Amino acid sequence: MSHQSPLDAIAPGLKVAAQVSPEASDADLQLVARMGVSHAVLWTGAENANAEYYASRRERFAEAGVSIYGFGNHAVHNVDAITLNLPNRDEKVEEYKRHIRALGKAGIPYTTYAHMANSVWSTEREETRAGASARAFDTDTASKALTHDREYSEQEIWDNFTSFITEAAPVAEEAGVMIGMHPDDPPGIALGGVPRCVLSSFEGYKRAVEIADSPNVGLCLCVGCWLEGGDAMGKSVVDAIHYFGERRKIFKVHFRNVDRPLPHFVETFLDNGYMDMSRVMQALRDVEFNGVAIPDHIPQMADDGRIATAYTIGYMNALVERANAEAG
Repeated sequence: MSHQSPLDAIAPGLKVAAQVSPEASDADLQLVARMGVSHAVLWTGAENANAEYYASRRERFAEAGVSIYGFGNHAVHNVDAITLNLPNRDEKVEEYKRHIRALGKAGIPYTTYAHMANSVWSTEREETRAGASARAFDTDTASKALTHDREYSEQEIWDNFTSFITEAAPVAEEAGVMIGMHPDDPPGIALGGVPRCVLSSFEGYKRAVEIADSPNVGLCLCVGCWLEGGDAMGKSVVDAIHYFGERRKIFKVHFRNVDRPLPHFVETFLDNGYMDMSRVMQALRDVEFNGVAIPDHIPQMADDGRIATAYTIGYMNALVERANAEAG
C-alpha cells in the first residue's frame, strides 16, 4: 500500500472555502468570488449522486473561477444502517462506494463520512451576541428517548466502524478520493441509546486512523465539535492539529466557535467564543495544511444568511493573512 498523502496533489497554501448549493445561481457564484474564495464544498442527495452530475458541477463552478474541493452525499452521511449494522447495511456501504467512485471519475478530491446513527443533535436554539439566533445543545433538556429501539454498546459501534472503513478505504485509494471522518456532534456522550465513542476524542480519532491504515482516510476536523468536548477530548484542538496535521491526516476543517464546552453550549461568532480562533488558524499554518477551512453552523446575523457568511469568511480570510505573515 502506498502511503503518499493525496494532499500532495493539492495546491499548497491554506484555503478558505464556502459551502455552496450545487445549483448555485450566477449571483451566488459571483458573491463567492467577491469574498475572495476560490474553493467550494457542495452537498447533494441520492438523485444526483453520479459522476455526470458531479462533473457538470465542477465545470459550472470552474467557469466562475471556483474549484470544487469536496462533494457530500446526504444519502450516505450519518447512516444508521452502517453505524448500527442494520439489515440494509451492505446496501448503504455499496452506495457509499459508488459515491466515491463517481467523485474520482469526476475529478473531485474529497468527501466526508460521519459515524453517527442519529445525526447531529441540538436542543432549542438560543441567543448569542446581540440576540443572534444560534444552534445550542443542553444535556439536561435533550431527549432521553431511544432512537433505534434499544441501547447499543461502544464495542458494537467500533466494530461497525471497522467493518465499514476497511471496505471503503481501498475504494477511496483506487478512486483517488480523500475521506474525511467528521467528529461526533456533540461528542463523547450517549444519545438516543447510541454511544458517541469513535470520533469523539483524540484517542478515538487516533485509533480510527490506525484502523483505516490508508493515506486516503483522515480527518474532517470540526473545531466546534472539539471545543464542545473540551477537556474530555484528551488534547486541545491546537495540539490535535499539530499531531494529525504533521502526519498529513487533516483533509478539511470546519471553522467555528462555541461559548463553552458540554454539558451546555451555544454556537457563536468566531470572535465571540471561548477559543481564540487565531491560534487555530496559526496551528493550521504551522503544519502547512493545504486543504480547506470552511465556515459552519453560522449564527443568524440578519434575515439574509449571506450576511453572516460574508462576515465569517472575511474574518477567516484575515486570520489566514495574519498566519501567513507571521510565518514569513
